[in-house]
Amino acid sequence: MKHLHFAFFFMITTFSSIAQTKTIGKFIIEDPSFNSLIDVNTKIEVLAEGFEWSEGPVWVKEGSYLLFSDVPKNTIYKWKKGEEVSVFLNPSGYTGKMPYSNEPGSNGLTISNDGHLIACEHGDRRVTIMPINGKGGKFTLADRFNGKRFNSPNDVVEAKSGDIYFTDPPYGLPEFISDPSREIDIFGVYKISKDRKVSLEVEDLLRPNGVALSVDQKTLFVAQSDEKAYIMAYPIKSDGSLGKGKLFFDASYLNNQGLKGAPDGLKVDQDGNIFSSGPGGVMVINKYGKLLGRIDLPSATSNLAWGEDGSTLFITSDMFLIRLETKTKGANY
Repeated sequence: MKHLHFAFFFMITTFSSIAQTKTIGKFIIEDPSFNSLIDVNTKIEVLAEGFEWSEGPVWVKEGSYLLFSDVPKNTIYKWKKGEEVSVFLNPSGYTGKMPYSNEPGSNGLTISNDGHLIACEHGDRRVTIMPINGKGGKFTLADRFNGKRFNSPNDVVEAKSGDIYFTDPPYGLPEFISDPSREIDIFGVYKISKDRKVSLEVEDLLRPNGVALSVDQKTLFVAQSDEKAYIMAYPIKSDGSLGKGKLFFDASYLNNQGLKGAPDGLKVDQDGNIFSSGPGGVMVINKYGKLLGRIDLPSATSNLAWGEDGSTLFITSDMFLIRLETKTKGANY
């Protein structure tokens, strides 16, 4: 690990939270089994709004609060019931001289097996880890592969084994795919092993984005957010490396129906169902790859997280932070 002396702080600055319950969106049912996961009479609540592009939500069990990124604002925010939304960390993903790009900040966040905050940082082009209480500084888990800097790490997940998987699309680069600072030609899916060695696991996706583990942790799901919108499934071998992937769900037919968006962040419930942002909001897909229904939202949706008792789904959707009570729970919650 590289230890960085990093100036971060926990501020009490408030943001735009909703004093009274504001609801948004609707449910689209494609299969009756959708009703076993979500009560269609449940309110889709807006908890806060006014963000530029909300992303990467993660629930912190010790403290019972949610963290999420606003990528353009280079900030991680904190939401806790009964409190105003506040700034948790700034800068969150780029510590250099601004302006840098349209998306300089942190993106995907996850809590490590030992309770630390792991973040994908666009501007600093790395994956980091820091104590959730902010004491002890921030460490770089990975910022290069074969000596070359990553493009802009996007989303991340840690397996029970300690292996960390993350994606590296170009979304955080100032000039996107044409940025002159690019050092890696492909947009890969990588693994950071327990001994902090970095390996390239997938190199044939145009825009790898969100990642999630199956209930038994034997499969890694990867969202592809290019014009070809789909979710891939990769078997995880005994050594943590990924086997040959197969198409899990093709979302392009929803685009053909006029719905905008592509798979981005995704999470798995206790029964193996996939909740994925995508065309029209959030797609709910069973473990066999069948679309059960959608949480239809009016704005582009980026990511999700299980929280509270494990049955609450938090959703980041453009300017909104959203909460939805479900009838299921997150995998291994």
